[in-house]
This record gives sequence, structure tokens and C-alpha cells, in this order.
Amino acid sequence: MSQPRSQTFIILILGALTMIGPFSIDMYLPGFPAIAKDLRTTIAEVQLSLASFFVGLALGQLFSGPITDRFGRKKPLYVGLGLYMLASLACVFAPNVETLIALRFVQALGGSVGMVVSRAVVRDLYPPEEMAKIFSMLMLVMGVAPIIAPSLGGILVSSVGWQSIFLSLTLFGALALLGMYLALPETKQPDATISLQPVKVLIEYVEIIKNRQFLIYTMVSGFSGAGMFAYISGSPFVFIELHRVPEATFGIIFSANAFGLIMSGQLNRLALRRFTTVQIVKFVNALQLVFGILLVVYGFTFWGGLPMLITLIFLYMSMLGFLYPNSGALAMAPFSRNAGAASALLGSLQFVVSAIVAGLVSAFDNGTALPMTGAMAICSLLVFVLLRIGGKVDKRIEKRAAVEQEGVVVLS
Repeated sequence: MSQPRSQTFIILILGALTMIGPFSIDMYLPGFPAIAKDLRTTIAEVQLSLASFFVGLALGQLFSGPITDRFGRKKPLYVGLGLYMLASLACVFAPNVETLIALRFVQALGGSVGMVVSRAVVRDLYPPEEMAKIFSMLMLVMGVAPIIAPSLGGILVSSVGWQSIFLSLTLFGALALLGMYLALPETKQPDATISLQPVKVLIEYVEIIKNRQFLIYTMVSGFSGAGMFAYISGSPFVFIELHRVPEATFGIIFSANAFGLIMSGQLNRLALRRFTTVQIVKFVNALQLVFGILLVVYGFTFWGGLPMLITLIFLYMSMLGFLYPNSGALAMAPFSRNAGAASALLGSLQFVVSAIVAGLVSAFDNGTALPMTGAMAICSLLVFVLLRIGGKVDKRIEKRAAVEQEGVVVLS
């Protein structure tokens, strides 16, 4: 991009589109008790609305990816944001929990389009060697969600009511749509050669996943994210129940980890001036694996007490600011014509892996920190193994990066 101001606006818009999912999740969590009371149900039933949202995100990305390749980025995004806003507004008037569960699924279907388009637009506009830098900039914007969303949701619930959360999400969708209309260019023209027939779409996804570079770095990104989901799902018990940390203090710890992730994402932009994406991913993963092993040691021994746990988790989570943008860029690099489908598959696989790991943390709950810390360590170990398996791919990437400043890396 030649105009810095235009790039800034585009990054803000893409960041907002990426934030739709996290904002829609984190913001309404404090409202669970109030929602359960108003709808005369249990918190466990309300939690199903979170599960339906996760399912909608995973399926929605798979459907919207090929559509954005076929019709361009903006038209499907108009439809997706419109659907997201309508479903968000309808949640305000949900008469029972069953309706809320269904509406959250529809809300996720609409919001998923923005998540797919944000990654695809980066691939449309920037050459592979610039993508990691742009993804790092996006983290600065989207990282705001886990910092402010829970607190903002809590304030809205206590002062206005849980319905105000969904009104706020409707407004957020409207602002994202307005920004997209005013400042986001159409980065891909419609392509009638791309089929939307289910069998052909499935074949395209199979071809994408057969790409060794895509598969390895999608799973690297997926297991990296799964380590974060293990922390998110296990940390309330570990901190609040096990260590008796007050809820307000837990919120500060949660925000500090999100802040660390954002800052490391910006340090990644500086690191990319001297090192390749592959070099950064390998080095940072090795560090994260060390932190993961120390977390397991803590789980057995409580070595260093609560301060050590907080420090190790902060260091572990901060490494994601390097792993996410670089692995995402490496996964997307081989694709241009079907970047939407690649983005969709990347997002869906990331989410599926993360959801499975988060579920396992809950399933293996034994009253200690080990399910959480063990899952975090195993995720880092799996990334370490994947990077060693992909050694030949890495050598080809680095060789190509050394001789090319622009262009598309295509690996079979």
C-alpha cells in the first residue's frame, strides 16, 4: 500500500472485522447469571448459546470462504454483517433460552464472514513477505477485545441489563459495516470460474489441505491457539478456586496476558526486519515449550507459588504474538485466487483444534492446575514436532525468501 493513511484505515477496519468473534464471546460472558434469571433457566443452559456460537463460527467460515472468492470480498461481507446485526438485535428480544441459542448460531454465521474476509484481504493486498507484519498490526487492534470486552459487558449488565450487550454488538456491527463501506476497497473481483457446487467446493478444500505448507502452518497456528484456549478454559478454576484470587484481580491478570500478546505482536514487526518468519516461529516455539514444561513442573510442585504461575503464563501467552501472525502468513502464502477458501479452512481448523483442547481441559479436571498447564505444554510440544516434520518445507520457504522480494510462494 502506498498511502500510509489508507493503510491505517484498512488495518482498523480489518481489525474490527476480526474482533467480531472475540467481542461477541467475551462481552456477554458476565451476563450469564442475569440471562439465566430473566429467561428462567440455568447458567448451564445459557452456556449452550456459547457452544452454538462456536459451531456457527466454524461452519460459517467454511461456507463463506468460497463465496468471497466467487463474488468478491465486499458483497458477501455486506450480507454477513447485515445478518450479524439482525441476529444481534433479535437476541435482545429472545423470549427463551432456546431462541437465544438459535440466534447466537445465526449471529456467528454472519460474523464469520468478516473473519474470513479480513485474512483474505491481507492476502489480496500484500505479498507473502509483508503479510506477517500486517497480521502483527491487526493483533494490535483485535487484541483490545479480550482486554475491554469482559469489563464493558460487566458494566452494561450491572447498569442497564444484559440486553444492552446485544444492542452494543448491533451497533458495533453497524460501525464495522460503515467503515467497510467508506474505506475498504474491493480487493478481489468476482470470479465466475470458481464453483459453489458442494462437491467442487469440497474438492477445492481437499486440494488446499493437501498443500504441505498450508497444512503444517495451519496446524502450528491451531495448536498455538489451542494453548491459549486451554488457558482461557482452565484459568478461572486455577486462579479463582485453587488460588483464591479475587475476581477483580483475575480480570487484571487476564488483561495483562492479553496486553503481553499485543505487545509481542508489535515486537514481531521489528524482528521481521532481521529474521524470516520461519526462523522466528522456530525460535519462539522453543521458548514457549520451555515455559510450558515449567508450567507442568509447577502443576506438580507449586514451585514459586502464585507469582511464578502468573509469570510463566504471561511469558507463554506473549509468545503467541509472534506465533500467530507468522504461522498465519505462512499458511496463507501459497494462495491468491482462492485466498477466501484458504482463509476459511485456516480459521475453521484453528477453531476446531482449539475447541477440542479446551474441552479436554474440562474433561480431565482433577482439582489441580495440571489439566490446564499440561494441555498448554502439550500444545507447544506438538507445534515443535510439526515444525520438525516440516523441515523440508521450511528450507524451500527460506530459500525463496532469500531470492524474492515479491511474488507468491507456491508449494505443492
